[in-house]
Amino acid sequence: MKGSYVLIIEMDRKMEIEVGRLGPITFKKGYYLYVGSAMNGLEARISRHLSKDKKMRWHVDYILGIGKIVDIYIKPHERVECLIAEKLSRIFDSIPKFGSSDCKCRSHLFYSRSLKRAKDTLSSLGLVRGMFLNR
Repeated sequence: MKGSYVLIIEMDRKMEIEVGRLGPITFKKGYYLYVGSAMNGLEARISRHLSKDKKMRWHVDYILGIGKIVDIYIKPHERVECLIAEKLSRIFDSIPKFGSSDCKCRSHLFYSRSLKRAKDTLSSLGLVRGMFLNR
């Protein structure tokens, strides 16, 4: 199955992380929503994100070694990551240039203090919870 996805990543404390060419970024305690797409297979892409043993390829890889994926939302069959990112940018603060080096979006990573608010927002945008964490 192809489509777009949002990882909800929990950072359990404030920390500074070196994120490839973006350099050091300070992450607050809370939840980060990372927007991506996988037009060659959602399952494979999400499995890679869940894996602990991987080469650092994308900006998100740098924070996944420290943060924990607590939920995943998907929009099957559609490449709408930039549309999702644009809508999230109206609601949440973002980390500039994170995950958006191949598009014109300001960011693909957004911050929420509240897990409930993050989940409610994603549901209101028509995304559905993936079952990838239950494997």
